[in-house]
Amino acid sequence: MTIIKDQIKNNSNTLLKTMCALVCLFLGSFISYSQNKPKITADIDTTAIRIGEQIKYTILVDADSTAQVIFPEDQTFSPLEMVEALEIDTTKYKDRITLQRAYALTQFDSGAYTIPRQRIDVNGQAFFTDSLRVNVGTVKVDTFAQKMYDIKPLIEVQKPSTFPWLLVSIIVVSLLLVVFLIYWFILRKKPLTEQEKIALLPPYDRALIELKKLENSKYIIQDEYKEYYSELTTIVRSYLEEDVKISALESTTDQLISKLEMLKDAGQLKLDNDTISQFKRVLQTADLVKFAKKKPETSIAEQDRMAIAQIVEKTHEALPEPTEEELLKNEEYLEEQARKKEKKKWIIAIATFVGALLIATGVLVKIYGFKTVKDTALGHPVKELLESDWVQSSYGYPPIHIETPKVLVRQTVDLPEEAKAVIKELQLFTYNSNNTLFAVSVSSSTFANPETDPDFNQVAEQVLQKLEASGAKNITTKQEEFTTFISESKGLKIYGSGKFKTPKSDELVNGEYALICFGGKGFQQQILITYLADDIYAKEIAERIFNSIEVKEDKTE
Repeated sequence: MTIIKDQIKNNSNTLLKTMCALVCLFLGSFISYSQNKPKITADIDTTAIRIGEQIKYTILVDADSTAQVIFPEDQTFSPLEMVEALEIDTTKYKDRITLQRAYALTQFDSGAYTIPRQRIDVNGQAFFTDSLRVNVGTVKVDTFAQKMYDIKPLIEVQKPSTFPWLLVSIIVVSLLLVVFLIYWFILRKKPLTEQEKIALLPPYDRALIELKKLENSKYIIQDEYKEYYSELTTIVRSYLEEDVKISALESTTDQLISKLEMLKDAGQLKLDNDTISQFKRVLQTADLVKFAKKKPETSIAEQDRMAIAQIVEKTHEALPEPTEEELLKNEEYLEEQARKKEKKKWIIAIATFVGALLIATGVLVKIYGFKTVKDTALGHPVKELLESDWVQSSYGYPPIHIETPKVLVRQTVDLPEEAKAVIKELQLFTYNSNNTLFAVSVSSSTFANPETDPDFNQVAEQVLQKLEASGAKNITTKQEEFTTFISESKGLKIYGSGKFKTPKSDELVNGEYALICFGGKGFQQQILITYLADDIYAKEIAERIFNSIEVKEDKTE
């Protein structure tokens, strides 16, 4: 019996120790989790300000030192406006880190406002602060010390252009530079150099000028007879080839003399035998100097140059006068050559310009993409809307706060008698593009019975019926929950595609639509957007509009 009691006592002690260990383990895990879980608080330095004064809104995050923390950015404090976001103040202690960031907020309308909950991401997990209430009071004006004036009339201000002037300016300047270079180096009539002027002279005049230059050269003084005779024979051979029309440059001395004698015998060249013999002697002397390195006397070299000059003159005189037909053909030939030369200049200029234009276009396409360059150059109405100055405003009651490219215009709505029994008031605001399918409409309505709940499915059915009545076909529908970006109000998104009519055509095009519905006791709100299915700019506009939506969940708030 004693043994059994001891065993029971031992078992009880073991069970107690096990339970204590489990409790310690649980408490340790709980404490560890509690320590690792971030602590987030938000506070304001005052709950009441006057119009235009600023509130200091501070978010404090206490987390693990390795945590990645993302604070709110941009205008997430609506209906208050963020004036400034201060730098993050960081404090570390052991394995914990404390991050503090302050925001300066303000409001220019009096009333009671709620700063919505702010989202802080810690290691990818979302945490939210508490909402805070702020009262904004009016500023008392002393009308006795301060004179009051009438409101000044509206002044029309020219809207800044969204046209991409920088991009167009770069293209225009580049093309003008290319045009200038083409003109300067290709089309411009450049002043002729001395060599070009001589080259344009007739062969006879050119030969005499070159012989005169040879006379003034320093070849003989420097004993450069080979260069002297090479240039001398080149002058006379070039002249004979151009004026007499024989292949003189590639002929040997004997071959050239034989050709001259044949022309003389045929009566085509009236040269005497002495001139031909003298020419042959000079050519032979030149051959000896060039190939046998013979060095003649200076006087003989001078005589040979003068002899060549006489041969050129006698040959020129011996040539028969060209006939009128030959002169006409020569003139036509020169004109044709001039035309070809001018045409070649223009071809080179146009090819250079087109090449530069293609290169510039290619660079822009590489940087910005083909569609962006095309739409920028040719214009795109929805792209211009996307890049315009957007408008933030509230529409209807209960109000819908939304940002749009253009101000939505109030529309007059005539409700049928049967609808008036259900709907107390309906306010509709729209914008429609005249050139594309893009359109935005916002409606807000209150029910005659304040306890009536909105029926989103019925609203969607009515909207689809209106689209079909306007000519739309093959409409598909999908539904999903929609949450506003700022206050996280819940709604229903009904969207899909179909065939729609554009404003200026009865032709059906592929389009898309999105209907966002909100509501509560006694009221309902809708935002409807339609656009072309392949319009990337309209999709960006729709996304931006959706992100800006802010509604009141309670009509009495």
